[in-house]
Amino acid sequence: MNPQKIKEEILHQCQNYVDQRLQRIQNTITGIQESLTSETKSTAGDKHETGRAMLQLEREKAGKQLAEVQKLQEVLAKINISPSEHIHLGSLVTTTQGHYFISISVGKLSIDDESFFAIAANSPIGKLLLGKTTGDCFSFNGNEIIIKQVS
Repeated sequence: MNPQKIKEEILHQCQNYVDQRLQRIQNTITGIQESLTSETKSTAGDKHETGRAMLQLEREKAGKQLAEVQKLQEVLAKINISPSEHIHLGSLVTTTQGHYFISISVGKLSIDDESFFAIAANSPIGKLLLGKTTGDCFSFNGNEIIIKQVS
């Protein structure tokens, strides 16, 4: 598979990852809302107040997770997968240590039995890769890594 097709597939998998995460969070929020509504109809007392407080905390946590997912969606929307000599958001990078796609932190993805790592531009290795080009080398965790290809 050519690099452009690989980038399209990885971007698609990243989008699916974010969509699934968004769906889980929305389901959680809906469940919390329903629980809060049923708690309102419950009996009064300390147990009732504790239950409501716990649900409020869960709702706040889900709200923060929702904000994180929305940030990931914004990053995905900015990704430019057109070929470039210098590594940027949307670059597919082949190094002596593996294949990296600069996007969001999804982790290891498999395409045609080959492993690729979707990493964020602000991750430790992402920061080292940004702006570099084919032939450049850098040190990460004590290993000397050479960039073999940028697409």
